[in-house]
Amino acid sequence: IFQPLHTLRNAEKELLPGFHQFEWQPALKNVSSSWDVGIIDGLSGWTTFVDDVPADTISRRFRYDVALVSALKDLEEDIMEGLRERELDDSMCTSGFTVVVKESCDGMGDVSEKHGCGPAVPEKAVRFSFTIMSISIRVEGEDDGITIFQEQKPNSELSCRPLSLTFVDESDHETLTGILGPVVAERKAMMESRLILSVGGLLRSFRFFFRGTGYDEKMVREMEGLEASGSTYICTLCDSTRAEASHNMVLHSITRSHDENLERYEIWRTNPFSESADELRDRVKGVSAKPFMETQPTLDALHCDIGNATEFYKIFQDEIGEVYQRSNPSREERRCWRSTLDKQLRKKLKLKPVMRMNGNFARRLMTRESVDVVCELVPSEERREALRKLMDLYLQMKPVWRSTCPSRDCPDQLCQYSYNSQQFADLLSTMFKYRYDGKITNYLHKTLAHVPEIVERDGSIGAWASEGNESGNKLFRRFRKMNARQSN
Repeated sequence: IFQPLHTLRNAEKELLPGFHQFEWQPALKNVSSSWDVGIIDGLSGWTTFVDDVPADTISRRFRYDVALVSALKDLEEDIMEGLRERELDDSMCTSGFTVVVKESCDGMGDVSEKHGCGPAVPEKAVRFSFTIMSISIRVEGEDDGITIFQEQKPNSELSCRPLSLTFVDESDHETLTGILGPVVAERKAMMESRLILSVGGLLRSFRFFFRGTGYDEKMVREMEGLEASGSTYICTLCDSTRAEASHNMVLHSITRSHDENLERYEIWRTNPFSESADELRDRVKGVSAKPFMETQPTLDALHCDIGNATEFYKIFQDEIGEVYQRSNPSREERRCWRSTLDKQLRKKLKLKPVMRMNGNFARRLMTRESVDVVCELVPSEERREALRKLMDLYLQMKPVWRSTCPSRDCPDQLCQYSYNSQQFADLLSTMFKYRYDGKITNYLHKTLAHVPEIVERDGSIGAWASEGNESGNKLFRRFRKMNARQSN
């Protein structure tokens, strides 16, 4: 702290991207080769025409390659330590490094200044960030790469590095694609080239793999050209319709991919078989816009938690009102059950009612304790038993998609997952048939049908979730002096 100002300023510069020299082989297409770039206008990378009015910048970002270099230099000690631990001679290990990057992107509502004196503008923001998940190296004579760095806290805001901050509504597709277009172009160029960077005093070459998994379902649908989440095509991983998913809850496999979505968009655009709108839509399974950024077909653990908790919250209301015995209760009755449930949760669990379900409320609600509290309001013993069974099965399943490494943290639950999900589905389609006849929510479908397959493919779901980015949103509000958002 007691350094002269210029020393501090230089130290700060080292922390910002744009300080380290590097080179790409072959050079990146359409990206300048200068490495000393700091924060740039988020629209740079778009070719402008003479008659374009320069927009006052709504977006700021780092150039993607420069930000990745800065992140790698931050991990320099970890990389050298990893080589030493694996007893690899660092002077021999100059090429063959592979870096796996998780990308996250999330829209934030209302980020207008709370106590500012300007007009109250309904500002929304989109934050795009990345996390270096692992670094491995291929050694002569070895088939598999040796992992020398693994991010231990992939969902902490500390490992989640912001790439771009933009004042735009995530639903404004045109502006969003305009802002993220250059990011996509840079990412594409980097996948076809390798980075030459000095680490530990020697030049080493790195290849990058990008996995866009930190997106909620709304963002995935937007990036991949699918219809919005109320669509009959319920899933971003398979082609199932809502009705099919509610009848066959468990047996589905992942079929969608970015390339297939692109092909389907072409069919949608050209309609080669001259079909009617309905036939065409059925052929392309709800792909009706051009996919513009590749995402990894996975399930977002945080929103899965929230979606399922919302669903349980509604089941609790229905059970308090004994909906299984009657059809079409009035809105007034529903409102009454809801307030009964809220009062009970507040009195017994100190759970304040929330406008929109959030992660913390979801975690508190999905416990055996809260089911016991709700059961006090359910008249029939048989229904109470069913509710307890439902929650028990859910709590058995949940660690599998929440934990960073399920095969290490909860191997038993992982083995039993398919069985548990089948039991859960059976319970829904018998005792709770009134809610699941021909309809089911998107995240519940994914929870029951796709979790084992994703874990088998990626090794984890929790590690690839969007939480780091969401925690970063909190910091962003803090820096915008938006403390008014925090409740007392």
